[in-house]
Amino acid sequence: MEHRKDILINILGDGIALVLVWYAFYHIRFEMEWLGASQSMAPATVFMPAVVTAIFWIAIFAFFGLYKRLYMVSRFDEIIRVGKITIIGTLIFFFLLFTDDLNWNSTNISYAKNYTLVYWLLTFSLVSLNRLTIRTIQKQSVKRGYGLHKAVIIGTGETARQIYDDIGRHKTSGLDVVGFLNQNTNGTQEKIAVPEDKILDTVDNLNQVLKRESVVDVIVAMEPEDRFKLINIIDLIDKPNISVKIVPDFYQIISGLNQTNQIFGLPLIEVMPDPMPTWEKSVKRLMDVLLSLLILILTLPVMLIVALLIRLTSSGPVVFAQERVGLYGKEFTMYKFRSMYQDAETKTGPTWATEHDPRITPVGYWLRKLRLDELPQLLNVLKGDMSLVGPRPERPFFVEQFKKQIPLYTRRLRVRPGITGWAQVKWKYDETFDDVKEKTKYDLFYVENISLKMDLKILMNTIFTMLAGKGQ
Repeated sequence: MEHRKDILINILGDGIALVLVWYAFYHIRFEMEWLGASQSMAPATVFMPAVVTAIFWIAIFAFFGLYKRLYMVSRFDEIIRVGKITIIGTLIFFFLLFTDDLNWNSTNISYAKNYTLVYWLLTFSLVSLNRLTIRTIQKQSVKRGYGLHKAVIIGTGETARQIYDDIGRHKTSGLDVVGFLNQNTNGTQEKIAVPEDKILDTVDNLNQVLKRESVVDVIVAMEPEDRFKLINIIDLIDKPNISVKIVPDFYQIISGLNQTNQIFGLPLIEVMPDPMPTWEKSVKRLMDVLLSLLILILTLPVMLIVALLIRLTSSGPVVFAQERVGLYGKEFTMYKFRSMYQDAETKTGPTWATEHDPRITPVGYWLRKLRLDELPQLLNVLKGDMSLVGPRPERPFFVEQFKKQIPLYTRRLRVRPGITGWAQVKWKYDETFDDVKEKTKYDLFYVENISLKMDLKILMNTIFTMLAGKGQ
């Protein structure tokens, strides 16, 4: 709720600043004639173009992630971000506005440069002023104890007490520690160096505490002898938008999963930050939608033929629907062309497909070889349940098993599942539990290195796999 409030305040402030930018630019260009133009319009007539440009800019800011991670952002970092994004946005804006109108002689090019420079300076200055004002008010409110983010500390020893005292001394950290979680759950007694009335529960009930106390920050402050428990603790956290931070002593055991800059000026390291910038996420989603629509249109005749073949060669529905686990553990219905006989798992229950699986129909064999059975999943992509590229979604029955047996398995649920993925092009289909463990390594590699470049590489590999008939 607090996060949404921050977003609305920033959007409203940016909107007002951007409308003022347009009025100032109009006044400089036409009323003061600084840029070699003369024109007079009523203020009301200028208002609609001002609103349209403000909407354009807010869309640009959202695309590049200027409304993400708004809480207690460094004012210097904020100005740098605004500067970079407004340069890009100004170039896009003037390219769209003047490309068709200018006769490209030296005079007009000079005017275009002046327009661009003045408009960018106005936009950068007023948006930065708005952001600085909001951040300053935010910091002053935090010093008075308002708008704090709730946090829990895992650990009850000396390290936990020290970090608790540090947060108490640094009011501008923006953190309000609601309590501690005892990390020992095997009956052994952990040394208590924190106020006992602040111990909320054991770490086994971490997710219940996060929900009950509306916690958004988890600080892992274990003693040196308990380092081996860190991975298991991280694996417990299955809630979205939860920031996990550790005391720097543990950097060496989570190398590759962390961001080593300090948080709020305190000696804390963020674990497993999101490696994909917001603009790449936006492009990834746009690519998902556009490519899915294109493929659906182009393959419509093929899908009609496939549907007819399935209907003629075996009884049962043409499209098979099954519950799968998606982003952040949310279940959804996934669609596929039916490649197995109807009620194939009635007697056996959920089982993995094998290389020569007797449950697969003759038509289904070729559908799997060419991966045509997965075409209906493009509808899942359009709905937002899936992406073109990502870890394959598993059934709830298997997910519950794997969460208990494979460390960091839930980490793969922090991105949208995909029709194809790094594990699909580098590893075979799951036939045994060992296959699942090996495949999870590829999935985690993808999650930690996700990028548009990697997605394109996987899509190209998938096309070659389809053409070679190497599906299963």
